[in-house]
Amino acid sequence: MDAYLSIGSNIDPIYYIQAGVADLRQQYGKLNISPVYESESVGFSGSNFYNLIVAFETVQDPYEVNKNLRMIEAKHGRQRSGQRFSSRTLDLDLILYDNLILKNNGLELPRGEILRYAFVLQPLADLVPDLLHPVTGQSYAELWQQFDKTEQLLWQVQMDFPI
Repeated sequence: MDAYLSIGSNIDPIYYIQAGVADLRQQYGKLNISPVYESESVGFSGSNFYNLIVAFETVQDPYEVNKNLRMIEAKHGRQRSGQRFSSRTLDLDLILYDNLILKNNGLELPRGEILRYAFVLQPLADLVPDLLHPVTGQSYAELWQQFDKTEQLLWQVQMDFPI
């Protein structure tokens, strides 16, 4: 199965994103990585976020993947007890799992953030432009083309991911 994650950080983001990607490689092997984008924080005043999408193949079910993501976040100091919109060291969200449509036990697939936030949709459209959204049936390139880009500005940033 193909899993797609949204990764974000606004606390020492280069360090935490590189560390999170290294942990994901160790856990899942080969990763496909989108360009990294910087954006202003959404929902609160805080430092800018760095965001990207990572995809990999897995035999784990989406609940196991999600559990592993929470463990990686915790390893890197992620606090989930605070406000929903707040600064964070590492945010790993499972946003797609093949074409699965699911809303159960705190897991929503595909995640609504795909259609709501430029910092999720643009890197996803960069990584898999021809892949179809399981609900809308549109490609991510089409969805990005239709997205109102004046609401949330993004800047591509260079980030290396050592192997």
